[in-house]
Amino acid sequence: MDEQIVTGKDGEQGVKNDKRFVSLKVKWSVGMGLGVLIIFAIFAVLLFQSFSSILLRQEKTYSYNALSTASERLENQDSELDAKHVKQVLSYDVAPTEEKGQNTPAPYTDAAFTSLARKNLAVSVYDLSGDLIFASRNVPYHFKKAGSNKDAVIRDGSHHIFVTSRAVRSNSTNQVIGYAQVTNTLKDYDQARSKFILIFIVFGITAGLAIALLSLGLSSWLLKPIESLNEAMRKLSTGNEGRAIATVRVPQLKQRDELSELSELFNDMLDQMQGYIEQQLQFVEDVSHELRTPVAVIKGHMDLLNRWGKDDPEVLTESIDASLQEITRMESLVQEMLDLSRAGQVNVQFGNETSDIREVALQVFSNFEMIHPDFHFSLDNELKEKTEVKMYRNHLEQIMVILMDNAVKYSQERKEIYVTLSKTNCFAELVVQDFGAGIPDEEVKKIFGRFYRVDKARSRDQGGNGLGLSIAQRLLEGYRGKITVESAEGQGSLFKVSIPLYVHKTNKQEQNKNLD
Repeated sequence: MDEQIVTGKDGEQGVKNDKRFVSLKVKWSVGMGLGVLIIFAIFAVLLFQSFSSILLRQEKTYSYNALSTASERLENQDSELDAKHVKQVLSYDVAPTEEKGQNTPAPYTDAAFTSLARKNLAVSVYDLSGDLIFASRNVPYHFKKAGSNKDAVIRDGSHHIFVTSRAVRSNSTNQVIGYAQVTNTLKDYDQARSKFILIFIVFGITAGLAIALLSLGLSSWLLKPIESLNEAMRKLSTGNEGRAIATVRVPQLKQRDELSELSELFNDMLDQMQGYIEQQLQFVEDVSHELRTPVAVIKGHMDLLNRWGKDDPEVLTESIDASLQEITRMESLVQEMLDLSRAGQVNVQFGNETSDIREVALQVFSNFEMIHPDFHFSLDNELKEKTEVKMYRNHLEQIMVILMDNAVKYSQERKEIYVTLSKTNCFAELVVQDFGAGIPDEEVKKIFGRFYRVDKARSRDQGGNGLGLSIAQRLLEGYRGKITVESAEGQGSLFKVSIPLYVHKTNKQEQNKNLD
């Protein structure tokens, strides 16, 4: 690993590791190829040893048969073996043939005796002194009397030789009359072993290369999501952050596995980041737009006071009161805008919070009865026991306060407010109904927009900024709830809020299915 000294912007020096990049696909392919070669090598060694043992056992059987045949022929003699007798017993019979009147060796008449003529096999006979008196072929390994009862495989140059011998005993006297030895030059055995080795090497290399190429293709397919992620991250790191987050996404993948799930999570993260950036931009735009008027009002009064109004007590009092009123409205506006901005992040900060909707609703209902004694409030509560919903208590209270406050603001003639609490299998439902001015049909879809007011003049006089319903809707969306409205102009409005019930882990899967 190479190390390079780098200097930062602040003048401090540090060490940077310069590592050579090696693709994960190459590592995977080489690893798979080597793994296959190792496994195949182990298998080939075991198979090679088995084949070698079978071939060697077969060659030994040929040698034992030849030695047994020769010994049986020689055991008929009573005295010590001599060259003349052994040659008569073990040599070809000479018989005249009709063809051209010549004498040619006749084939062996005994089927068992044919084993003596097997290729690469030599039969040699020795007298009691250990001297060679007969050999069917050139003997590559000479008899040693001290080891006459031991079998051995001997390496002779490029070939192996199997040697086996025994003492020849007379059938009549049971005395040792000589020694017989069989030497089998294992050329066929060595050739077969060489072919096996060559086959295993060629097949092993071929299998290793094939597996490596297959692994390369498979890894390219499996790691495609990683490459897409890398490309997306590269674009995010090199481009304009806001624009890149809005445009860069990992393509949707067909295979359903952990990597494709990771790609989806990455896209979801970018969606959330884009949402936060849009909220930030919207917040800045809204602040600059909504604060322009109060700032201009305050500046105008300050200019007036600075020029000549400070000497006039009446103008001074009026300007100070107007400025304080605008500052109070600015404070309320900024707080509501902060609430609206934070409402989009409740799923991250308060995703596991729960509250009792029955308790919260009763508390808010009692508070409004106290602070608005001139109104008639009616409560239809179908929740007879504690009912937990998946929402932070302060947010639930905030939503209900927004709905109740709007109902009071727009019910100045018929001062009646009806509240209903109920629940279904998956949701708790809160309904707030008033009999006020109502909302025109063409305005119903717009009431949840930022800073939207049905009656702008009257709403501003009553202190409204047009953010309440936007905050309520954003909070409910964060908790997977919803809000709907039914209204008729001049007859009042009905707002219905549905919030997911909190259930224990055993029933969560069924609830999520119903929510979807």
